Amino acid sequence: METSCIFRLSPLIRITLLSLYVALTLPLPVLADVTNAPVPSSLLWVGIVGGFAILYAVLTERVILNEQGIQVVYPAWVPKFFRKGWSLPWSEVQQLKPRTTGQGGIVYYFLSKDQKAYLLPMRVAGFARLVRIVQEKTGIDTTDVYPLAQPWMYLILLTFTLLMFLVDGWTILTARAIGNW
Repeated sequence: METSCIFRLSPLIRITLLSLYVALTLPLPVLADVTNAPVPSSLLWVGIVGGFAILYAVLTERVILNEQGIQVVYPAWVPKFFRKGWSLPWSEVQQLKPRTTGQGGIVYYFLSKDQKAYLLPMRVAGFARLVRIVQEKTGIDTTDVYPLAQPWMYLILLTFTLLMFLVDGWTILTARAIGNW
């Protein structure tokens, strides 16, 4: 292995989730103005921008693998109380334990020698390479470890998100026409 390998969140996942957020929230301030909602649109814009910043911060996760171990880190601008990250030396990894999610998927946790669990990051670009390195460094068989969601799932979600942008445009144009906004 090279001295250090950095894995970032898959661009497809990042673009899809950020786009979905915008598509879901974009019409809200316009509709608040048109319907004379008790919440002012300016307050909604502040909330939307704040929510976007929080979502973007979550999506800046990086996984670093090196000779010593695995780390999940966030950029310095992300407050530690918000997303702390973690680090686990290879020598402390006891096993990779599968767990079923509420939706029927499978996630994997590193179980350390002191029985602490660390979630294996599964939405990174280059996941297969990450898993190969984990197997090489720990000796744990990872042949049955697959990402939680396949890329085609995010492509479908992105397609529907783009369709939602069309509906958003129609909603905003209609609201502006009705309300003379």
